[in-house]
Amino acid sequence: MHLPSLAVGLTIMVGGTVYPLMMAKASGHADHGLATLLFWAMSAGFIRGVGFVPHHRTWRWIFSGWACAVALAAAAVARWAA
Repeated sequence: MHLPSLAVGLTIMVGGTVYPLMMAKASGHADHGLATLLFWAMSAGFIRGVGFVPHHRTWRWIFSGWACAVALAAAAVARWAA
C-alpha cells in the first residue's frame, strides 16, 4: 500500500461528493479540464494506493504515485490560474 496516494484518492472522492462545485467554473458550468485532472489523480491514487502496479510500462506510469502528484498539481494550477 502507498498511503499518500490512497489519501489523495479518498480526499478527492469525498470532496467531490460533498462539494461537487469544486469541479465547476465560477459561472457554475462544469470545468471538464479540471475534472479530468482530478479524476486522473483520484484514479492513480486509488490504483497505486492499494498497491496495484500494472505490468505495461505506459499504464504503470499513468497510474503511478508520481502521476497522481503531477495530476493533482496540474489541477491546482488549473483551478487557481483561471
